[in-house]
Amino acid sequence: MFPRSSGILLHLSSLPGPYGIGSMGKEARHFVDFLHKAGERYWQLLPLVPPGEGASPYMSPSSAAGNPLFIDLEELVEMELLTWADLETCRYQAPDCVDYEWVMEHHYALLQKAYANATPELMEKAMAFAEEQKDWLPNYALFRAAHDYFGVPLADWPDEAFKQRKPEALEKYKKMLEKEIGGYIFNQYLFFQQWNRLKAYANARNVSVIGDIPFYVSPDSVDVWCAPHLFRVDPATMKADFVAGVPADMFSATGQYWGNPLYDWDAHAAEDYRWWCNRIRHTNAFYDVIRIDHFRGFHTYWEIPAEAESALEGKWCPGPRMALLDAIRENVPEAEFIAEDLGDIDENAYKFIVSTGLPGMRVLCDAFNDIFGSSAFLPHHCVPGAVMYTGTHDTPTFVQWYMDLADDQQRDFFNRYTRMHYGDSIHWTALSTALSSICALCMAPLQDVLGLGADARMNAPGTMGPQNWSWRVRMEALNDQVARGLHELNSLYGRL
Repeated sequence: MFPRSSGILLHLSSLPGPYGIGSMGKEARHFVDFLHKAGERYWQLLPLVPPGEGASPYMSPSSAAGNPLFIDLEELVEMELLTWADLETCRYQAPDCVDYEWVMEHHYALLQKAYANATPELMEKAMAFAEEQKDWLPNYALFRAAHDYFGVPLADWPDEAFKQRKPEALEKYKKMLEKEIGGYIFNQYLFFQQWNRLKAYANARNVSVIGDIPFYVSPDSVDVWCAPHLFRVDPATMKADFVAGVPADMFSATGQYWGNPLYDWDAHAAEDYRWWCNRIRHTNAFYDVIRIDHFRGFHTYWEIPAEAESALEGKWCPGPRMALLDAIRENVPEAEFIAEDLGDIDENAYKFIVSTGLPGMRVLCDAFNDIFGSSAFLPHHCVPGAVMYTGTHDTPTFVQWYMDLADDQQRDFFNRYTRMHYGDSIHWTALSTALSSICALCMAPLQDVLGLGADARMNAPGTMGPQNWSWRVRMEALNDQVARGLHELNSLYGRL
């Protein structure tokens, strides 16, 4: 169980900075200092993997790689890989959101230039890093280089021998794409060097890092390419007949069709869940605590025909349950977890999640939808082992819920429950209510700390568009006044 404490959810992409997207540079260290001043002991991030379709970090081409867009470009100037004049081409005056198309075009161009300017000594270090990470990095770099070369998703690659990973085809493309492969290795070397220093900076200031691990992987990923037998895909075509999603829920009356390939759990069991254990071990090196997204999938998962018109055509199927969790605990005993147990959870799934002993989640902005007071998310219904959130990356901000989505009865219930009076601050009232709960750990998205509305929502599940994953905070919002206010609440509710 966590010590009585609190933290803030903010993805790296949402940090301020002059280059169109947050990075692992000085703005990230400033945010760590802000957390330290505020008495916050946890920083929660979304997956740090490269984004996939729709800029989603939950649909990545790799479950192991880091996102090169987070590399601090100014450090590359200090390393004499770029010049300050180079960085002028990457300045982008969009302090409130990320334009991913622009950022990818300009950042990748500078990263290629940095790679071209790398000294032999630096490349030697990068290749030594690739050898240290030989269980994933060489395959990842080859996959990405080939993906760029073909220009189409994995399932549509025209070279069948390479798609099937025939040895002679692998050697052919390794030689043909040697320079491009080196670039992807170099970017990962830079990413991991910077991330390890940033995490050490946070830990030295008594800030631990919570990171997300997506339950599924992308169909267009190196994970599927290298181990198709572990997924329910046709190894000849890399296409799936059934895919992942969820049934109707609070976000969508027609469910959510995610499109990820499902796991072949029998194949995983035959290998003692080695792939999953390696994945957890690698992820655990990134973070101090891992939040397992869609933990319900351990118990049962939603199987949707790939050609279905909606997710409602799916059905629940049994997952690996305790066999997978026991294997993880045996092989990575040092890992600490939070189970994301939200969504459609029936009685059997709930009993399973409780039986694991892992801390689950309680979300305050969903607690007042039931005006009769029976929600398990209400603070007086919580348990110490759960983690209280004011909201998540998928929910509306608390102010958005209160102002735009709640009806009069729900708002009245919130006002009466929290004893909020006219003129009181909605978001500070919500924060106080969450922090006062019996839950040992309380987390809040930075949007809820700042009292922001609908335009600051991070993601709306079941939707696509530039509004998702793009919100950014301005530097002036991370000020001492906000930090003092949080520190006072953490002190008041025994969370320092």
